[in-house]
Amino acid sequence: MTDKPTNKAIYITTTEPNSGKSIVSLGLMQALLGKAAKVGYFRPIIDDFKIGEIDNHINTVSTYFNLDINFNDAYAFKRSEVIKMKNENKDEEIIRRIIEKYKAIEDRFDFVLVEGTSFVGEGSIIEFDINVLIAKNLNVPAIILASGVGKSLDELVGNLQMAFDSFKDKGVEVLCVIANKVEVENQNLVISELKEHLPSEVIVNAIPLNPVLGFPSIKEIIDVLDGKILFGESYINNQAGSFSVGAMQLPNYLKHLKENGLVITPGDRADIILGALQAHISDNYPSISGILLTGGLIPEDSIIKLIEGLSEIVPIISVTGGTYSVTNCIGNIKSQIYAENTQKITSSIQDFDKYVDVDALIERLITFKTKGITPRMFRYNLLNQAKSIKKHIVLPEGMDERILRATKLLVDLDAVKITLLGDKKQIEEKVAMLEIGLDLSSINIIDPIESEHFEEYANTLFELRKHKNVNISMANDLMEDVSYFGTMMVYKGDADGMVSGAVHTTQHTILPALQFIKTKPEASIVSSVFFMLLEDRVSVYGDCAINPNPTSEQLAEIAISSAATSLAFGIDPKIAMLSYSSGSSGVGADVERVRQATEIVKRKRPDLKVEGPIQYDAAVDIKVGKLKLPDSEVAGQANVFIFPDLNTGNNTYKAVQRETKALAIGPIIQGLNKPVNDLSRGCTVDDIFNTVIVTAIQAQDVQNKNEA
Repeated sequence: MTDKPTNKAIYITTTEPNSGKSIVSLGLMQALLGKAAKVGYFRPIIDDFKIGEIDNHINTVSTYFNLDINFNDAYAFKRSEVIKMKNENKDEEIIRRIIEKYKAIEDRFDFVLVEGTSFVGEGSIIEFDINVLIAKNLNVPAIILASGVGKSLDELVGNLQMAFDSFKDKGVEVLCVIANKVEVENQNLVISELKEHLPSEVIVNAIPLNPVLGFPSIKEIIDVLDGKILFGESYINNQAGSFSVGAMQLPNYLKHLKENGLVITPGDRADIILGALQAHISDNYPSISGILLTGGLIPEDSIIKLIEGLSEIVPIISVTGGTYSVTNCIGNIKSQIYAENTQKITSSIQDFDKYVDVDALIERLITFKTKGITPRMFRYNLLNQAKSIKKHIVLPEGMDERILRATKLLVDLDAVKITLLGDKKQIEEKVAMLEIGLDLSSINIIDPIESEHFEEYANTLFELRKHKNVNISMANDLMEDVSYFGTMMVYKGDADGMVSGAVHTTQHTILPALQFIKTKPEASIVSSVFFMLLEDRVSVYGDCAINPNPTSEQLAEIAISSAATSLAFGIDPKIAMLSYSSGSSGVGADVERVRQATEIVKRKRPDLKVEGPIQYDAAVDIKVGKLKLPDSEVAGQANVFIFPDLNTGNNTYKAVQRETKALAIGPIIQGLNKPVNDLSRGCTVDDIFNTVIVTAIQAQDVQNKNEA
């Protein structure tokens, strides 16, 4: 998780139904396949489909471009499933599953085209917000599309500007906006107006209305009218460019034929049927797309025989409805692009290539870097990273209910190997009493006093601490303590990390680690950070748990250690050295201490982005930051916050956690040779779960450095 986040996807969304989103999906897929070896396709939410069928969008894209993707892998939910889960307040589960399905696709492909919802059916009123939320949590930029049909210029521009602002306000970068289905004569005017109302870096395009894309195919007409194919089944993807009713005499009707027109006539009008077919093969009349016979009437056998003998045929279908109702029904068909209709697919790709600045868009996609990571994606990445190389974590407080419940979650997800310390029989009884459902055969349970390693551990502690006047008797007594025993397991390599503190104090948890695991060679102090998972971003707070009044040198080391921790967990650090003053305006010993610490960081690590002293508002608010420190590359966009003392840091993290409902993961201890992490005695099951996951990842980092 050390790489800077790089964009691997684009989210295509619209503001309304029937906006022509497929033209962007098809055109962009064609363009991307020219730049990347493997391009994937994913739809977070699809429309409900009948048993035995599949989603048309997924089928069209995957079939035409021959994508190596299973249908069930290409989507997360059906619309009805999302509505049901939202009614049950399962929003978190919806996003979690979408992230999981998307990441599985992302891992297999060089780039992923993500297509948003279609705004049809029940629940469409909430779809815009859902699309914003999904794009935000997938941490990918967006293309926003809107239709110009039935809108004035102001309405179209206002629609797209409002959508742009909504995505931007939620932290989703919008790379491109497209006004689709605009009148040809208004194309340049639409582009000009959009550029005037949107930032200059946003790519703006307008695609003229293409009537061909709106024409229904004979297949679609058959599906809607439940028609029966009599002839020409191989031509049912013909486009019905227009339609006319053959109710008059043939000589007059021939004058009304149009290119690619659909002939609608009662099934007993042999003259119209044969005349239309003859006109189709004649150089003097337009070619027709098909013939629709109404009233459930089938031509007589003699006419059928005559048709069968023609050298060229068009689809002839029979429907039960009357001519008038059938004609109205055809006029209301909302045509879609589907896999077999290559004419529409080709037209869509051509229009996209002609009217969209494809080169500029591809360049933005390839070079775009994500600015941060969302809390949900951060948690997903943590779990996946932990599962990639399973580590062994010891939990000394094996009788605590929260520890037991967190252990069940960890075991069920197969994220880590767990050892609980405590009396096995007592733990078994507590698990049964609380009905936790933890399979104790899947974990290790060790009673320190009865352990086969007890004597070995006590002797090791004696050798390590005898210079501090610890005798063998004292070592034996200390090794009965679960914190000492668990820490010794980590020291000896019998466990990869330890998490404690749900019952014990921070001092009780950390002291054994300081005594014999000790600090890294480059670290003079041990410090801590919290990962603060806010609504729309992840911040790092340090030090909020260990050092009461750090010196300038210690503050600098805390900052450097926090930057390393951030990078190890996929966060590109921008460090704010916090104080009650920003820049050079403040005076006093406390401000000067922070100022000196900042200079030490810059001298030791000139590669790090750091600003200090800086106030919290100037560190997180871009407007305040630019006002107070206009030349800073950190002000307004900091994500690593170094507090000047423990009092400030501890109170701030707790205030933010409680007031914003943020999830605080930590404290994560920095500077030790092997990972030992502390819990708050008020911790929740989720806190324990997350801290164990982080500890496992730290253990992976230790292994990687040792192997290097």
